[in-house]
Amino acid sequence: MPSEGIKVVSDNRKAFHDYFIEDRIEAGIILTGTEIKSIRNGRVNLKDSYAHLDNGEIWVYQMHISPYEQGNRFNHDPLRPRKLLLHRSEINKLVGRIQQQGLTLIPTKMYLKRGLAKVELGVAQGKKNYDKRQALAEKESKRDIERALKDRNRS
Repeated sequence: MPSEGIKVVSDNRKAFHDYFIEDRIEAGIILTGTEIKSIRNGRVNLKDSYAHLDNGEIWVYQMHISPYEQGNRFNHDPLRPRKLLLHRSEINKLVGRIQQQGLTLIPTKMYLKRGLAKVELGVAQGKKNYDKRQALAEKESKRDIERALKDRNRS
């Protein structure tokens, strides 16, 4: 997707630290009132959010969309559950993977695509503490190598 009218509003970097993201899927989201205005202003936090299946529908919980500053008394609840829009076949495929393999759904990114709010869901498996330490060590060693190469090129 090379920037076909896409503006990334929020990334969930903590998800990549805490989970192995095996697959990603794009979903629409049902919003009310002034939520889209807050999203356009970048007032979204995905840090502790997760998606869950309820009555054959996928819902996102703990996604914080701040109330719109110029809103009135009809502003939305920032942490209310929000329904995701997916095709039935996509939901069935996700349900099968989640129930059989013990995976979970984590929102990894929220973006605007041609004016519509979209959520990127990651089909994720939790990392153990030693996996997290190993990933940090790899990232640190890669950073050290890049610094050494940069210093060598300068001299």
